[in-house]
Amino acid sequence: MPNIRPPFFLPLMNKQDIRLDLLRRLESNPEYTQRELSKEMGVSLGKVNYCMKKLAEKGLIKLTNFTHNPNKMGYAYFLTAQGIEEKSRLTFSFLKRKIKEYEMLKKEIDKLKKDTKKINLSVK
Repeated sequence: MPNIRPPFFLPLMNKQDIRLDLLRRLESNPEYTQRELSKEMGVSLGKVNYCMKKLAEKGLIKLTNFTHNPNKMGYAYFLTAQGIEEKSRLTFSFLKRKIKEYEMLKKEIDKLKKDTKKINLSVK
């Protein structure tokens, strides 16, 4: 059973974020089941299935059947070279967006701190 952990970012904002989360998880554990991915990511099994099919169609992941698996239903998902490149591109894009969000939040927090100081001074 894989280590159950919450998604590395909440909430998932868009298709790119879902794609990045899937690529990161599959890179760390190619033997994830779609059901496990769905549960850990907090998205429907159908959405994971759809995204996995699209990742495979785009050549970002490769599906391999476990030959030693007794029920023949086990699969492993491996990132292709193109998948690794896409994961890197998505990571940089995600990081850039989150830094911008952080800077906006930091400005807002600073403004709120100044406002509360003004309020505290006027109350005293």
